Amino acid sequence: MSTPPFLTLPPGVRRTSVQTSRGTFAALEALPGSGVVERGPALLVPGFTGSKEDFIAVLQTLAASGRRVLAIDQRGQHESPGSPDDPSVYARPELGADVAAIAETLGPEPVHLVGHSFGGLIVREAVLADAVLPASLTLMSSGPAGLVGPSARRAAALRDAIPELGMEQIWTLAIEPEAVERGVPADIIAFLRKRTLSNCPTGLRAMADGLITAPDRVEELAKRSRDDGFGVLVLYGEDDDVWHPRTQAEMAEQLDATRVVIPSAAHSPAVDAPETTAAALTTFWNTAERRLR
Repeated sequence: MSTPPFLTLPPGVRRTSVQTSRGTFAALEALPGSGVVERGPALLVPGFTGSKEDFIAVLQTLAASGRRVLAIDQRGQHESPGSPDDPSVYARPELGADVAAIAETLGPEPVHLVGHSFGGLIVREAVLADAVLPASLTLMSSGPAGLVGPSARRAAALRDAIPELGMEQIWTLAIEPEAVERGVPADIIAFLRKRTLSNCPTGLRAMADGLITAPDRVEELAKRSRDDGFGVLVLYGEDDDVWHPRTQAEMAEQLDATRVVIPSAAHSPAVDAPETTAAALTTFWNTAERRLR
């Protein structure tokens, strides 16, 4: 579970909500300290069990380069409303359509899309559905297809435990003890509890299915990137334990993508090494914009 390093909003970052044709989404918005937006906007999409707060440590730095940066809760995550009785709205194409609708609110400039983990599969859906033409696409600690091995088994175990135990017991029996063992501060544990219990159980189960069953669409994405002329960045921690770093390196090669490996980071580079991650994103975005001119 991604764990934000702090919760106090940095200067220039505020809580907001985004009204779209597909509903309302909770967000953190960062603007340059000068208040002047000179570069294209960016949209950051969290992973399974995550939230907008997973990006809190990079938002101020990303905005400082002259951008409006928006990190969201996906449908049914944390503070974004969900549909408790309709698992179909959490299918990957539907969540991709949500991302496209949010990106539309950031126009008319093309948007830099960033998807972390499961969020990477979702931003890919948005692009391959031809619902959004991004300025660039970043797959952060994401993979070419659904999870396999221990990571898939963990996602399936959570999916299957939700109707049997409920989120309160899952928090008490599994998530809280693990956070305590890792030495997570009390205020962050309180946030993780609130987030865990705020997530829509129907959405979590459907997202877990989507995370496990996603097909390999790398060839399609490579063709779309070539045809539409946007760059792709594959960024991951050197110690990623969800999709193996070798798998992500092979995906980057197939995509002819820029590849950045973040030292001393695992599955959440924006948490583990925020300044290095923000610098890599800013460099990539600036290069992408020069190519678009």
